[in-house]
Amino acid sequence: MAISQERRTLCLSLMAMGVLPVRAGAQTPPALLPAARSLPDELALALRQGLALVVMVSLEGCPFCRIARQSHLLPMHREGGVIVQVDMRSTQMVRDFDGQITTHDALVQRWRVSIAPTLLFFGPGGREVAERMEGAYQPDFYGPYLDERLDKARLAIRRQSRGV
Repeated sequence: MAISQERRTLCLSLMAMGVLPVRAGAQTPPALLPAARSLPDELALALRQGLALVVMVSLEGCPFCRIARQSHLLPMHREGGVIVQVDMRSTQMVRDFDGQITTHDALVQRWRVSIAPTLLFFGPGGREVAERMEGAYQPDFYGPYLDERLDKARLAIRRQSRGV
């Protein structure tokens, strides 16, 4: 049975994004972003670079989370962006912006996040400095929307640091 060119292209794209295994039985575990451990420390690191702290709220097994992480967020992280992951339903401990110990899932609930993936952009004082990115976007638009949010976050941080 012949595979259409469109189907072949789609399959190759999905394999490149890590959604489909390269060959049956050879699926590797998904690459993850660093888990949030101390939001005040992670925020301080981002602000020293003039950046917002990007927090990805993820859900284990979510294919849209995997695509966003592998196509956009991991490359940004490797280039020096400060990005951490908080997992829905996870009991992993984390220090919140107030210095209190809580769980990833409790943070997700406190932030009222109900869709995975959701990206949050935090600036001084642990306040959100750009509109959230909730859910999956068309692949061609995810990068530009992310860039737009990052630009807005950087501008807000610059204004706050100048007291404007």
